[in-house]
Amino acid sequence: MMNMDVVVGGILDPNNNNTYDFNYSDYMYEEDTETRASKAVFIPVLYSVELVIGFLGNGLLLAVLAQKRRSWSISDTFILNLSVADILLLATLPFRAAQATQQCGWCFWGFLCKICGAVFNINFYCGIFLLVCISLDRYLSIVHATQLYSQKKPRLAHISCLSVWLVSLILTIPHWIFLEATKDECVHSYTDWKLASRLLHHTLGFLLPAVTLIICCSCILLQLKRSAEGLQKQRAIMVILPLVVAFFLCWMPYNITLIVDTIMNSAKKPDIVLSGNPQRSLKKALMVTSGLGCMHACLRPLLYLGLCGNFRKRTLAMLKRTTVESESSLWELGVGEEAPPDQSREEQEAMTSVDHQMPSSQC
Repeated sequence: MMNMDVVVGGILDPNNNNTYDFNYSDYMYEEDTETRASKAVFIPVLYSVELVIGFLGNGLLLAVLAQKRRSWSISDTFILNLSVADILLLATLPFRAAQATQQCGWCFWGFLCKICGAVFNINFYCGIFLLVCISLDRYLSIVHATQLYSQKKPRLAHISCLSVWLVSLILTIPHWIFLEATKDECVHSYTDWKLASRLLHHTLGFLLPAVTLIICCSCILLQLKRSAEGLQKQRAIMVILPLVVAFFLCWMPYNITLIVDTIMNSAKKPDIVLSGNPQRSLKKALMVTSGLGCMHACLRPLLYLGLCGNFRKRTLAMLKRTTVESESSLWELGVGEEAPPDQSREEQEAMTSVDHQMPSSQC
């Protein structure tokens, strides 16, 4: 007869160095400690830098717009709405930074959890939808020689911006409903409604606008490559294209991570606490990529300073407390502005021939 005492004793004997511990609490504690330590250092520093640069840049932008209010343009309308969306996001960063340094979960009121989550998504939706409006106007103007917006009738531009805000608010309704403050953080409780809202975000809020931006910018670049367009049109795409690229660089990592998280959660597999738990890795990735997405709120004013010469001149004049002559295009986007018709080669040759003939006739 087999002696079971020897077998059991071999496993549970305290003197045995090969004992197995099936308690994962130690691992979870170490992992949580490591995650919180990284959050307490990297995330607050990132949010603090974004907050300072973002408020300075957008505040300067609003000051320039306030000086230019007498000669308002369609481009100013879109830039103002983009700046307001960025300022709203920047206002929530202190709560996110403070939360990253806490060890007690979401330490603020529950409604602030909903507000911070909703504003985060509103900023993303407003940013991508307003860029779509600007790109569509430039696409129609350059490729099809027609305009979506007109300086003579600015009502359509205001209606478009109002519609963008309305659609953004509608898309963030699930965040107002399902976001809640738990003992760990401000998160969604995963439900079927959350899956539906995620799919709506991935399709209507990200993939469809992203495809529209890519198609518009590609067609504009091809048109400019095939024909010699005017300098004003070339400057417009040289401003719009970096804005679109910067937006994708900041928000693409977060949206890719969010898509992976949606796929894993839709599988509805039970969580298994193992070293290398994908759920824990995704949580870290979402935390970091969301911080990178917020960087776009402070990056946009820097792009304006680097790309828009008229904005840079007016900014320097305002800082020096000097006056500057009104410029026709502050942002060089060309939205709603009628570009002068391009001269054909025959007209240019005729003008050059006249120029060459004029001195001889005078002599």
